[in-house]
Amino acid sequence: MDRLDAIRLFIRVIERGSFSAAAREAGTGQSVVSKQIVALEAQLGAQLLLRTSRSLRMTETGQRFYESALRLVDYYAALEALARDTQAAPSGLVRIAVAPVFGRLYVVPHLLAFFERFPGIRVEMFASDRYVNMIGEGVDLAIRHGDLADSTLTARRLATSPFVTVATPAYLERHGVPAAPADLTSHACIVFTGREEIRPWSYRGGDGAKMLHRPDGSFLTNDGEQIRAAVLSHLGIANLPAWLVMPELASGALTSVLRDHEMETTAISAVYPSRRGLTAKVRIFIDFLVETLARDLQER
Repeated sequence: MDRLDAIRLFIRVIERGSFSAAAREAGTGQSVVSKQIVALEAQLGAQLLLRTSRSLRMTETGQRFYESALRLVDYYAALEALARDTQAAPSGLVRIAVAPVFGRLYVVPHLLAFFERFPGIRVEMFASDRYVNMIGEGVDLAIRHGDLADSTLTARRLATSPFVTVATPAYLERHGVPAAPADLTSHACIVFTGREEIRPWSYRGGDGAKMLHRPDGSFLTNDGEQIRAAVLSHLGIANLPAWLVMPELASGALTSVLRDHEMETTAISAVYPSRRGLTAKVRIFIDFLVETLARDLQER
C-alpha cells in the first residue's frame, strides 16, 4: 500500500470510528488496517491516534493531519476526475438524496429531458426527509433546504424561494382576506412544528422592521407536504416555501396574501462530499438542476 492509500485508510478509520469498521469497508482485516496506520505514523514520525481497548481518538497532531489529508485527497480526486472527464463523454450512476415532494415536483418531471441530453448517465434517487450520511451511504449529491450547518460538505446554491402566505379562494371567501400580519390572529393557521418547536412566521411591518407572528390553529405537523395538503383542504392559512405550492398558485387553486409584507426566503442547495471531488456526471446534474429550477421557480 502506498502512502496515499495509507492516508485514505487513516481518513476512513476516523470517519468510521474504529479499525474494524474501516477494515470491513475496505474489505481487509483489522490487523492490516492497524499495521498500515502504525507504518504511516512511523513514516511521519508522529503519533496520530490514541488507542485504548474501548476508544479511539486523534492526537492534536492527528487532528491537524486529518484536516490536511482531506484537502490532499480531495485535490487528488479532482485531478483524477479531470483526467477522466477529458477522455470520454460523462457516464455512470449519480446517486441523489432529495425530499420526496421536491423530487416529485422538480426533479422527476425533468429526467426525460436530462436522459435525452446525457444518455450515458443514470440516476438513482433516495427520497427521504431525513439527512442522509452522504459518505457512509454512498450518496453523490443531496438537495437540501434552508441553512447548511455541515462544514464537511461542499454546497452550491441552486435557487432561492420566498416564503408565501396562502389559502384557498374558498377559505378566503368564507373568512376574509387578511390585510396585515396582525389580522392573522383571527384566522385558522396551519402550524409547522419543526423539532417540536413552532416555527414563527416572519413579515415586514409597516415601518419596514421585521415582525413575527406566532401561528395558532387546530392542525399542527412537522411535514411540509401535510401543510400543503391541509391548506388545499381549506383548513386555514399556511406560510410555507413558495416552491411547495407553485403549481397551485399558477392554477389559482391557492391565493397568495400579505405579499407586500413578505420578507423570508429559503435557500435550495446541492451538497456533496468535498473530498470525493466533483465528477463530470455530478457537475452536469447540478447544472441541469440550476437550469430547470430557474424556469420552475420564476417570479410568480
